[in-house]
Amino acid sequence: MSVDTVPAALAGPLTLVHAADHTPGWWRSAVIYQVYPRSFRDLNGDGVGDLAGITAELPQLAELDVDAVWLSPFYRSPQRDAGYDVSDYCDVDPLFGTLDDFDAMMAEAKRLGLRLIVDLVPNHCSDQHAAFRAALAAPADGPERDMFIFRDGLGESGELPPNNWQSHFGGPAWTRITEPDGTAGQWYLHLFDSSQPDFNWDNDAVHAEFERVLRFWLDRGVSGFRVDVAHALVKAPGLPAWGGRADGNSSDGFPGHEAPMFGQPALHDIYRAWRRILAEYGPDRILCAEANVDPLPRLADWVRPDEMHQAFNFPYLHAGLDPHRMRRVVTESLNALDAVGAPTTWVLSNHDVVRHATRFGYDGPAPRDGDGIGPADPQPNAELGRARAAAATMFMLGLPGGAYLYQGEELGLPDGIDIPDHQRQDPTFGRTGGERLGRDGCRVPLPWRAGEPNNGFGSGADPWLPQPESFGALARDTQAASPSSHLNLYRSMLALRRQLRLGEGSLAWLEDWSTDTSLGYLNGTVAVLMNVGHEPLDLPAGTVLLRSSAAAAMNAPEHQLGSGETVWLEIYIEDTES
Repeated sequence: MSVDTVPAALAGPLTLVHAADHTPGWWRSAVIYQVYPRSFRDLNGDGVGDLAGITAELPQLAELDVDAVWLSPFYRSPQRDAGYDVSDYCDVDPLFGTLDDFDAMMAEAKRLGLRLIVDLVPNHCSDQHAAFRAALAAPADGPERDMFIFRDGLGESGELPPNNWQSHFGGPAWTRITEPDGTAGQWYLHLFDSSQPDFNWDNDAVHAEFERVLRFWLDRGVSGFRVDVAHALVKAPGLPAWGGRADGNSSDGFPGHEAPMFGQPALHDIYRAWRRILAEYGPDRILCAEANVDPLPRLADWVRPDEMHQAFNFPYLHAGLDPHRMRRVVTESLNALDAVGAPTTWVLSNHDVVRHATRFGYDGPAPRDGDGIGPADPQPNAELGRARAAAATMFMLGLPGGAYLYQGEELGLPDGIDIPDHQRQDPTFGRTGGERLGRDGCRVPLPWRAGEPNNGFGSGADPWLPQPESFGALARDTQAASPSSHLNLYRSMLALRRQLRLGEGSLAWLEDWSTDTSLGYLNGTVAVLMNVGHEPLDLPAGTVLLRSSAAAAMNAPEHQLGSGETVWLEIYIEDTES
């Protein structure tokens, strides 16, 4: 179809943004499912999910028709930040099992045709890591200290932090140590919790250590790595002061590209070296950057042909259901990444943000990511949130490129809100004195089977976080038996997406659907139309393939698109050029 070939059923102008892409590479159009191990499935009954539990339920993910599984950290760790504080990168924490359990999980994934991607946390480690323990025991000028970012303090006796940088979790990004002789000593940098010292990537020994880690897991068969805070490893020379946001996003007077702890040029040489290592294992191993950078065109810096294969698209996650903002983000994403020959990725939820079934349950602003929702906060409309979440997901899965799903979103799960303070474990909660609730709400363990203890998550100890009362009705077995459930809508969407090859497709905006309350595009011969307004809209002629209303039991007439609904519509286009 050319831009000039507008089907009669869609009378009105089209704006072509992206042509169909059949470049080889499984990841370019893949759907990748994020597993958060401690909340997925508890097989040994200790209240925390484990690798054996993941292995037991992998057939459910294969049945969902995803291409790969991304595993959040399962390495040895004191678990001060849910495993993102790693003490040994080449072993499994006993909380989750053993290396033998990992190998069994890999074998089952391979049998089911699922690829496995693992999290890599190269910006920081745990303060229990052997290298950091050695650094604490070493003199200030010892080579052990140079593995990390130690500095003398300011003030008459070094009592002030070396600069004004702030932690993502609240408070200063520096902690002062006590030297081996008992005196107050140097300060070390931690962009996150004080138990997570940042590595010094100006040190060749750090490079060598992580290249060893990459090979360890590649040798065990993983298909790649999701790289945690990939934009943060290298800091600007001299560690200059920064008055902007701790997360490096732009604010008045402080554009994000100037943040001295993010997006430094030397990063790209690191990822080029890693890409060469992955290439030794074949053309199908990938790197995905968690690189929260703005403005959006900078995202292309991470996915040039010799660097990362993918980068998370945070601007899309934050676009909400604003048609104008969504259109702008999608257009800018496709333009920027097409320019370097890279695929786009789309995502609506993950382990760091309020689940989109909860975020979309507000007519006004939802709580800021990382702050969470508590019982004293304004409460979302659960039914409205699930209906809008279904519509938003259908819009997303029609887009060309790759997509990431977060465990439980296929069930329409909400955030856990009624979590007692004494059970909250996110370090954000403690470091802010409870001012920010943190991310525990989106990490509540999954419901598998209604009527079983803990809704089938585990039959022993209570889950590490309490499940909401609503989880019983949303359990996987209950939804599997209901043709109109959220789960079965996901199954239908993913099967159709693969059948119609939408991930490899094109995108042209339907201008007549680009309004304050609607947005629509054409991907090949499939029109994806979304209505975020309060009034139904007339549908153009075509065959309805799927409606998001199935998840919310809404009953719009066949020729109309209901409020808060998305539809996939097959449009028959007469080839006028042959």
